Amino acid sequence: MNRRELLLGGIALAGAAMVGNAQAAEHDHMAHEHHHMVPVNAAIATAASDCIQKGQVCLSHCLELLGQGEKDMASCAASVNQMLALCGALQQLANQNSKQLPKLAAIAMDACNLCEEECKKHDKHEQCKACGESCAGCAQACKKLAV
Repeated sequence: MNRRELLLGGIALAGAAMVGNAQAAEHDHMAHEHHHMVPVNAAIATAASDCIQKGQVCLSHCLELLGQGEKDMASCAASVNQMLALCGALQQLANQNSKQLPKLAAIAMDACNLCEEECKKHDKHEQCKACGESCAGCAQACKKLAV
């Protein structure tokens, strides 16, 4: 091996080491940034998400029954629909660690409590029962934060 090959090999090795160090530093930076992105209010965001998922199933079921002439499902559908709107906003504000979250949590707690009450009237339907239980859990999460 001559001096030129040795020198070029050394340069290539140094370049590879620099790239590796830069990639490691970028990974550390990304990991650090990712840590800051975890919402402080993850529990309430998760509770709202569960309410939304179960509420959408319940609302769909209510609409199906309304279409079959079961008019007593109208109040359940209305309360679920209102809860869905508020829990969607609740989830967004929780994920953003918004200063407005405690105020919205108080309103969402009321909507979840009302939805739970309506769903209890129809808990013979699995969809309503699941929605009501989810709303109870979300209301409890909201209560810890509400002003």
